[in-house]
Amino acid sequence: MELLITLLDDAFFSAIAAVGFSLIFNVPQRLLFLCAIGGALAHSFRTLLLLSGTTIVPASFLAAALVGLIGVYWSRKYLVPRPVFTVASIIPMIPGTYAFQAMISLFSIYQLGYSPELMASLLENGLTMLFILMAISFGLALPSVVIYRFKPIV
Repeated sequence: MELLITLLDDAFFSAIAAVGFSLIFNVPQRLLFLCAIGGALAHSFRTLLLLSGTTIVPASFLAAALVGLIGVYWSRKYLVPRPVFTVASIIPMIPGTYAFQAMISLFSIYQLGYSPELMASLLENGLTMLFILMAISFGLALPSVVIYRFKPIV
């Protein structure tokens, strides 16, 4: 029961973030619900993978691949470009905490001077952020590349 509550809580707040980002970029009103579903599914799936023992980079990759696959389907069904759904859906998965911690470490090194602990924190958080962003990018692109592989360009 606790797992279900955790996933529903995660889905709710992820949907709010996805819709908020969609509103900034003037996504049509009729598609906001789908952006909310995409954001909720993506982040909840990643949370489920994290709770099952997967590390954050592969979990982010698989969640982004799920969003990419759903985005291909929805783009065909609603005749809308794929990024309308996919970009808004992955926004809740952006690694802001890791980026913030890396910047705090960087500014601390600047202000307090070099220390091995601060440098380790900078490298660990910065590289984790970078790998998560790469995983999200590749996961989001993979379904489109596979599905449209043999589609003629012209």
